[in-house]
Amino acid sequence: MGCSNKSYFSLQEDDSNWTWNVSWWSDPVLLGHYPEEGLVRYEKYLPKITEEDMRLISEPIDIYGQNIYNGRCVRMGEDGKPQEVCRYEGFPKTAIQWPVTPECLQWGPKFLYERYHKPIYITENGLSCHDVISLDGKVHDPNRIDFLARYLRELRKAAEEADIRGYFQWSLMDNFEWAKGYSDRFGLVYVDYRNQERIMKDSAFWYKHVIETNGAEL
Repeated sequence: MGCSNKSYFSLQEDDSNWTWNVSWWSDPVLLGHYPEEGLVRYEKYLPKITEEDMRLISEPIDIYGQNIYNGRCVRMGEDGKPQEVCRYEGFPKTAIQWPVTPECLQWGPKFLYERYHKPIYITENGLSCHDVISLDGKVHDPNRIDFLARYLRELRKAAEEADIRGYFQWSLMDNFEWAKGYSDRFGLVYVDYRNQERIMKDSAFWYKHVIETNGAEL
């Protein structure tokens, strides 16, 4: 667990991917300082950061929200540093080619709570499926139901150790995705872009029941 925690908050090895970095964005707000690792690595790019800057940046907040869709598996390497474990051939993934890793909704919120001590909201989580209107006029998406059940079970485990206040499924309906346009569908409600007809997918009815029972039957 210590190895995973360290990896979660450390800087990416590839500097071109530096924006995917939890501690660089969150430590200044919640801890009042930038991570030392980043100050050293990015020194030549940084402006002068003053105490007044940090006072403004670290104004108190009430909650911590983070989008969590997937994670990486790491282990302790022989050199004592975190080492990513390669996924096996055929590892499950969504239509948008993101890996299916339910455990990230247990460990991610847990690590965030341990570090920042703020109530946690999962502000986005869900998956893209190859949704189609079936011959019966309905949209059957068992993959989405299975995905959400697996992830929410893990979030329930996190709630045993962390203050989890809320979860937002992405998304209510199919929409224009920032990276994929209309080609990928994340919604609980199917949108026929030709005529704007809305059809509740099987997952929408399933998720309604999850909300009504507060996940008791997951």
